[in-house]
Amino acid sequence: MSLLYPNDRHIPRGWRKILYINWPLVLLITAVAGFGFLMLYSLGGGSLDPWARPQMTRFALGIVLMFVVAFTPISFWRQAAPLIYIGGLLLLLYVLLFGAVGMGAQRWIDLRFIRLQPSEVMKIALVLALALYYDWLPQEKVSRPLYVLIPLVMIGIPSMMVVVQPDLGTAILLVLSGGVMMFLAGVSYWYFAAASSAVVGTVVSILISRGKEWQLLNNYQYKRIDVFLDPSLDPLGAGYHITQSKIALGSGGISGRGFMQGPQSQLNFLPEKQTDFIFTTLAEEFGYIGSTLLLVLYTLIMIFSISAAVKNKNRFGALLIGGVAATFFFYFALNMAMVMGLAPVVGVPLPLVSYGGSAMLVLLGAFGLIQSAHIHRPR
Repeated sequence: MSLLYPNDRHIPRGWRKILYINWPLVLLITAVAGFGFLMLYSLGGGSLDPWARPQMTRFALGIVLMFVVAFTPISFWRQAAPLIYIGGLLLLLYVLLFGAVGMGAQRWIDLRFIRLQPSEVMKIALVLALALYYDWLPQEKVSRPLYVLIPLVMIGIPSMMVVVQPDLGTAILLVLSGGVMMFLAGVSYWYFAAASSAVVGTVVSILISRGKEWQLLNNYQYKRIDVFLDPSLDPLGAGYHITQSKIALGSGGISGRGFMQGPQSQLNFLPEKQTDFIFTTLAEEFGYIGSTLLLVLYTLIMIFSISAAVKNKNRFGALLIGGVAATFFFYFALNMAMVMGLAPVVGVPLPLVSYGGSAMLVLLGAFGLIQSAHIHRPR
């Protein structure tokens, strides 16, 4: 019997599933996607082509996919998790051997009607596999070294395969999402303290080794660090992207330049304006107010997702929701930090807003998993 609908025994089971859907989450997802359609229409010069129309079509297909995944019992996804993870690894291997090349990276499988990016699939496959692993593992074994090593290997293998493509942004997302899954499962804080210390120690060693006989990086790699810290050192080269992004962000002010009135984006000064830097276009045209509104929608999606995880008494379902929510958070947090110069430009799209097929469909499928865990949770 439902806690929300105490008299739902008289409602057919199929209709009950519709009632159990987290409808506020569906509306929030649609609202965020609406921001994307609006910005892609603007970047197309007031036309649905070449970006807005395909994006709307993909969103419609993604919504259908989300409901199909949502209505499928969560027990099915639990059983399918190993196959999905292995399938993701095989797709990554295929990309390394035969993948399509674009913009200097080998990340896609050309399916004619869509270019599939297996690293996007792997983000959710990893969350599924780790949720299954920690659902199977007794709580008293979670922090034992052997059982900590296994998930590290599960995270490390796809991360290294993605780095080779090269796709540093997605590799970072895989590591962060996997780390959150381990944290949610109850792995001892000491492991995270040790990992954090190792990262800090590595960064410090890299910085102090510069100019020494034991220098850890090449000179051109140190130059990239310098440009990240001060883009004005190479404003027409490595610092061009972030320099133009900051100009657009600043020019938007409080209320923005107006719809389709952003000079940086409309005059093509802003690179990758329909994908990685679409948030900058939004900030330029709608200013601080529009940017804050989008951030509020993202925050509400996180709140409803976390609430669904807390209410779920099924360990697999709760971990799955938490992992998908964490992946979604790192998506938009890293993108926003990137376009504001707070993080290196690593090619992470803005979820549900940036133009792209694989990211949109996979992310909506992931929200379908959240809905499946929510619909089929113990009541």
